[in-house]
Amino acid sequence: MLDGPRLAPLSGEKPRKLVVLLHGVGADGNDLIDIGRAFQPVFPDAAFVAPNAPDPCDWDPTRYQWFRLTVRDPHEYRLGVAAAAPLLDAFLDAELTRHGLVDADLALVGFSQGTMMALQVGPRRQKPMAAILGYSGRMEGPERLAAETISRPPVLLVHGTQDDVIPVADMAVAAAALRGAGFSVETVERPGLSHGIDPAGLTLGARFLQRAFATEAS
Repeated sequence: MLDGPRLAPLSGEKPRKLVVLLHGVGADGNDLIDIGRAFQPVFPDAAFVAPNAPDPCDWDPTRYQWFRLTVRDPHEYRLGVAAAAPLLDAFLDAELTRHGLVDADLALVGFSQGTMMALQVGPRRQKPMAAILGYSGRMEGPERLAAETISRPPVLLVHGTQDDVIPVADMAVAAAALRGAGFSVETVERPGLSHGIDPAGLTLGARFLQRAFATEAS
C-alpha cells in the first residue's frame, strides 16, 4: 500500500477536500509536500498527502519511481504506467474512504512522472474528480485517451519553456489529446523555466484548484 507525508487541514476540522501530490522519478513524497504547505492557506479545509511511488529508483534505492525511467519503447512505457495505475487508484479510494470524501472532493497534482500518473488515472476513474493539475509532464498513449476516457475533470498543465528533461512540446501533445477527448484544458508556458515549478506556477495552480473546487461545490 502506498503511503507518504501528510498535512491535516489548517482549520483543524474534518477535511472537506483532498489534494494528492504525485512526485517525479528519483524523488519521494517529501519533495512535493511543500506544495501542500504552500496551498494550505488557500485551502484550509483540505487534507494533503504525497505518497511515495511503489518502486525504488533505479539509480538511488532510497528514492522512488512510479515506473522505470529507462524504458523508452512505447509498448514498455505503456506497461509501466499500466502497472502503477491500479496501485494509485487503490490509494485514492482508501484515502477518500478514510476521510469520508468522494471523487468530486479530490484533486491530483503531479510533477513530471507524477503528471503522467495523474493523466493516466484521473480520466479512467468511474467518477470525475474535481481537477488535475500537472507540472512539467507528458501523457503516455495520447492516441488511446479518447477511447479509454470515463470521466473528464478539468485539467491545467504548466510547463517551462527551457525544460531539458521533458520538452515543452509534450504539453501541447497532451493538451490536444485531452481536448480531443472532450476535456476542459488550460495550458501555461513559463518562460525561461527548466524542469521545475516556479512561484508563478504555484499561484496559477492554486487559482485553478480554487475554481475547480468552487464549481464542484456549487
